[in-house]
Amino acid sequence: MIRRLGLLFILILSGVSCTPDSIDADFLIKGGTIIDGSGAESIVADLAIKDDRIVFIGNSDSITINAQTTVNAKGKIVSPGFIDPHTHSLGDLKNENSSANLNYLTQGVTTVVNGNDGEGPYEVTKISSQLMGQGIGTNTAFFVGHNTVRSAVLGADNIAPDTNQLEEMKRLVKQGMEEGALGFSTGLYYAPGSYSKTDEVVELAKVIAPFSGIYDSHIRDESTYNIGLIAAVEETIEIGRKSGVPIHFAHIKALGVDVWKRSDEIIELIEEAQQTGLTITADQYPWRASGTHLENALIDRWVMAGGEDKYYDRLQDKRLLPRIKEEIEENLRKRGGAESILITADARNEEWIGKNLAQLSQLMQKPVIEVILEIARSGGARIASFNMNPYDLENFMTRPWVMTSSDGTKGHPRKFASYPEKYKKYVIEKHLLSVESFVHKSSGGVAKIFGIEQRGELKQGYYADVIIINPKRFTPKADFSKPDVLSEGVEFVWVNGKLVIENSNYNNRLEGKVLLKGQ
Repeated sequence: MIRRLGLLFILILSGVSCTPDSIDADFLIKGGTIIDGSGAESIVADLAIKDDRIVFIGNSDSITINAQTTVNAKGKIVSPGFIDPHTHSLGDLKNENSSANLNYLTQGVTTVVNGNDGEGPYEVTKISSQLMGQGIGTNTAFFVGHNTVRSAVLGADNIAPDTNQLEEMKRLVKQGMEEGALGFSTGLYYAPGSYSKTDEVVELAKVIAPFSGIYDSHIRDESTYNIGLIAAVEETIEIGRKSGVPIHFAHIKALGVDVWKRSDEIIELIEEAQQTGLTITADQYPWRASGTHLENALIDRWVMAGGEDKYYDRLQDKRLLPRIKEEIEENLRKRGGAESILITADARNEEWIGKNLAQLSQLMQKPVIEVILEIARSGGARIASFNMNPYDLENFMTRPWVMTSSDGTKGHPRKFASYPEKYKKYVIEKHLLSVESFVHKSSGGVAKIFGIEQRGELKQGYYADVIIINPKRFTPKADFSKPDVLSEGVEFVWVNGKLVIENSNYNNRLEGKVLLKGQ
């Protein structure tokens, strides 16, 4: 239900005890359906922006607002800019040709988190200075990455740290937190993080506790690759319990035919742990297909130990190939077979892109396993792996502690279209979520979980990361055949109070900031 609220009531909610005679503003957004990101019901009201802040929400007819620019938002959704808690956009932000992060801005995303899956920097000040020196289109924040820290101290070897090495790893994590990271991320499924034991991760996670950091994890197994999905969930909960920090499940899912429809079991484990006092949350992208590298999906981690040279040597070793092929065949079964693996990007041969492994087997006139080995030996490729069940996807999506993310990567439409995809499919078509819940899971809920202050909600005094969506046009345009097409329907975007998209057109302004914890 949409309500028309008077100015006085809005000001009371905002903690303002008196009504000013007039307000100076750079922008006045009139008559929009305001969804404030808190999960509350929408209202029809006006919103004013001055410098980098929201200075008014209410009925502008009852006060004088001296605005330089007025935008008519009647029939449109006015919401906080979305905050994507799981992206791989740092490379784009560093590149002057893609630093605008336009694929995110056109989805309504004004803040992206980087450093997920254990990939984050510990030299946060250095990377922040670089980004702010050249300019970025969206705000960004960072995790310190376990894989980055482990590689710096131990390299790519499958070994456990000794006492001195663990202390050095802890020092690097602390450095990242002191320089403003949100928390500590792991990619326990990926080498070299996969070589770590639980106790190592616990000790590193303890470092972030004094900083009120959060532990964000790509868990050790989302399927039946090593310890199994349920055991991996239990391990993550154990890390949170022993370290005393909030835990967050990155891109929560039940991946592969062996674990389909086990989401109920996972949800029960998490919610039972929440009842004991643990803070546990998760994010999720709204696609049945995951995205990764072919070798990560189909080749076991022992083959990768010791770095690239040893990896490629093992792929050619006739003594090891029978074992490698057997493991590839089993991993392919878990993923749903050759038809479920689509080559999407970064392949040596461009003719491979857009074809699944079954099609490539026919094209190359080779058994599927030999096709996989040829791709791996040539440097690999990015894939989309169609391995999730709609039951689990929707089951996780409706949990109040599961937010929206993209996990955006090259060759997958999730990088360009996750938010309109979720809106169109699960709000408009399936009515699984209300529009208020959709916005909350994309903005205010994320800000609260990760401690991103004064963003994620439309409140007087908050930073003016604001978007206007045309609900009739908000739609994904990217798909698996054309994964890099910009989305439509986000007609206006303000980043830190500056208008960067106007009437659906980008105006070439780089107004993003690096968001450091506590600032």
